[in-house]
Amino acid sequence: MVSKWAKRFIQMAELVGSWSKDPSTQVGAVITKNNRIVSVGFNGYPHGISDSAEIDERETKYLKTLHAEENAILFAKRDLDGCEIWVTHFPCPNCAAKIIQTGISVVHCPQQTEDFLSRWGEKISLSQDMFEQAGVHVDWLPLEQLD
Repeated sequence: MVSKWAKRFIQMAELVGSWSKDPSTQVGAVITKNNRIVSVGFNGYPHGISDSAEIDERETKYLKTLHAEENAILFAKRDLDGCEIWVTHFPCPNCAAKIIQTGISVVHCPQQTEDFLSRWGEKISLSQDMFEQAGVHVDWLPLEQLD
């Protein structure tokens, strides 16, 4: 059974993700400790960089974009050891490395759709292996319990 707090934090991650100007992928992350919000982040360009989607080709856009997890970690500006992160999409290996390095102990993520898994399954497997080796617990939240 998914707790009321889990539902709230995933809903908050979804809300924060909606702030992204990326028309195709909106990702949100919420970092918590003891059910208190420490930081939030969404995918987007760094401060001061024009984020007009029409300007950049897909590859250029991806090179400039900070992921939601990265933004949440950077905005926290504090020690994250023992914190938890709630994400709308499972972290890529680069974000997994940053999550591990900061000492975040738990990653909460809704079960991913078949479409998402078909495109990102290899990277998800690598991230999962990294989390397992580092002792970071992954909490897959059943989609049917998040409504």
